[in-house]
Amino acid sequence: MLKIAIIDYEAGNIRNVYNALLNSGVTPIVSDDRKDLLTSDAIVLPGVGAAKDTMQHLKNKKLIEPINEFVNSGKPFLGICMGLQALFDYSFEGGGKQDCLGIIHGNVNKFDNSLVVPHMGWNTINIVKESPLLNGITDNDYFYFVHSFYPDPIDKSVILATTKYGKEFASIVEYKNIFATQFHPEKSGNIGLKIYENFINIVKNNK
Repeated sequence: MLKIAIIDYEAGNIRNVYNALLNSGVTPIVSDDRKDLLTSDAIVLPGVGAAKDTMQHLKNKKLIEPINEFVNSGKPFLGICMGLQALFDYSFEGGGKQDCLGIIHGNVNKFDNSLVVPHMGWNTINIVKESPLLNGITDNDYFYFVHSFYPDPIDKSVILATTKYGKEFASIVEYKNIFATQFHPEKSGNIGLKIYENFINIVKNNK
């Protein structure tokens, strides 16, 4: 039986992520316990809210070191929305420079002031690179977004798909054993569940 852990750091969409994984055929655990995380076959880092709050919660719960240790183990890791942005070096949220996990090099920038933010609602993706995370998913499939900042990786080869909102930005990334989406698959209907199903298959193939 697969052990998939959802990191519990007071993120608002944990229940939705839990239900999406459940619907995809696994029973995840929700935990902030180091041992639970490091003995899991895969980890999901969900996220709703601001970079500063997210990083503070991760620090308060002493989760940064176990996240890095897990990533370095080579086991599959999935970041969702703020869970994607937290993987980068830093975010410019709030006009300052918020240090993040620094696992994927690059920064998280705010959308241009001429745009309505947050970027909220359904939007399409443009696939730029094949990946097992995208099995059964095609260009112009719609996913549900809610965010005011977007990721800008230095190494563009980590980008699996982009989305256009004022400008083209990375909406799905893959780096080594890390997969992450800027949109919320758990709020994106059946096509979103396909992301979770594909991730579960990646986990199975990794064992």
